[in-house]
Amino acid sequence: MNISNTASIAPGMEKATFGTGCFWCTEAMFESLDGVSEAVSGYEGGTKANPTYKEVCTGTTGHAECVEVTYDPKKITYAELLQAFFRSHDPTSLNRQGADVGTQYRSVIFYHNDEQKQLAETIKKELNESGAYDKPIVTEISPASTFYVAEDYHQSYFANNPEQGYCAFVIAPKLDKFRKVFKDKLKSSELSSH
Repeated sequence: MNISNTASIAPGMEKATFGTGCFWCTEAMFESLDGVSEAVSGYEGGTKANPTYKEVCTGTTGHAECVEVTYDPKKITYAELLQAFFRSHDPTSLNRQGADVGTQYRSVIFYHNDEQKQLAETIKKELNESGAYDKPIVTEISPASTFYVAEDYHQSYFANNPEQGYCAFVIAPKLDKFRKVFKDKLKSSELSSH
């Protein structure tokens, strides 16, 4: 199992980590944004070292399926990534996204510094106060801990398996909606392919 090391990122780049349910969908959405150089599926926030997908799926390790995003803050800000995060899933649903149920599918932001923490808390508070959602936002905001890179077959899952049932019937429609909302923030390759 690979462990991500924030210290190894290129100069000028930053990390952000989000959990919005199944990481296949989360990865596909963040990969489409201009300024995101990499979105890696993995596990964070649990107690077991080097968890496997099978172990995380039991809900007993405490990890969330999440995506670690490497981005260029000159092209896309953390605030814009948070906007994409909140618009891409139901942040009012506790430990569940659609048919995926369990703590491993929780809505979570793992912040990498105090600025990310403050911005995430501020936006969550503003969204709650604005009435943007019918129910209170339950998104967990926690310090980043060890990020375990998921098994190779989970990486770029949607891109590699577009005809697979879950990809075709769950991820594709969600990604199409996401692309319409964030069309001004998409990579040029995303714009020309849709």
